[in-house]
Amino acid sequence: MTEAAGYLIADGVRLETRWWGEPAPEAVVLLHEGLGCVAMWRDFPERLADRLARPVFAYSRAGYGRSDPVALPRPVTYMHHEGDVVLPEVLDAAGIERATLIGHSDGGSIAIVQAGSGDPRIDRLVLIAAHVFNEPVSRETIAEVGRRYEKTDLRARLAKRHGANVDVVFHGWHDVWLSEGFREWNLEPYLPSIRVPTLVIQGEDDDFGTRAQVEAIVGGVAGPVESVLIPDCGHAPHRDRPDVLLETIAGFLA
Repeated sequence: MTEAAGYLIADGVRLETRWWGEPAPEAVVLLHEGLGCVAMWRDFPERLADRLARPVFAYSRAGYGRSDPVALPRPVTYMHHEGDVVLPEVLDAAGIERATLIGHSDGGSIAIVQAGSGDPRIDRLVLIAAHVFNEPVSRETIAEVGRRYEKTDLRARLAKRHGANVDVVFHGWHDVWLSEGFREWNLEPYLPSIRVPTLVIQGEDDDFGTRAQVEAIVGGVAGPVESVLIPDCGHAPHRDRPDVLLETIAGFLA
């Protein structure tokens, strides 16, 4: 399979990109988590492209991976901006005219904003551990991750993927989620405008969010929707249960 790394400009920022398979106007687009980037998908995109026989595209958001850095602090509306402004420009620059969005965690929330804004290029959504509101368990787990960042080798491990961006990546995610202004953050108003087929996936052992997130999305979208809870799985099914996740997505997209 061909694999091509490169860069594009969106919202005035140079972003790291990668294709698995030949670039095409119809593609699966991966949107990474709050501490993620292109490289942190590991071999999942290649396996997904093989399984679906479709090209897969991913990019690192500003301040992540090898993309250009951004200034801190991030605003409470950073995911709104990503979905409303940046992602449409990414699709334009990548030449993608029809996209299936697969978003993990923050990436899933960004996919909700994009699809809920009515972009006609979006044909289906796969939301993995997405959030539509801020829960106490989310803040508790993120605070614990913050302690690990200060006291363990977590920073060094993240730096292998994000390089000089590592502190921007971490504090741009950790600090805004724990800010007082983020307590009322909510994406539920976007849900009734989502009419494309949607698959909602969450690990049964996800410690960043409860099943209330799944229930809110399933009950809020206007289009056909399915939900799957994966057993023996935490917040990152593409790392914890990749085979199950691949088959679940393939079955939905078939």
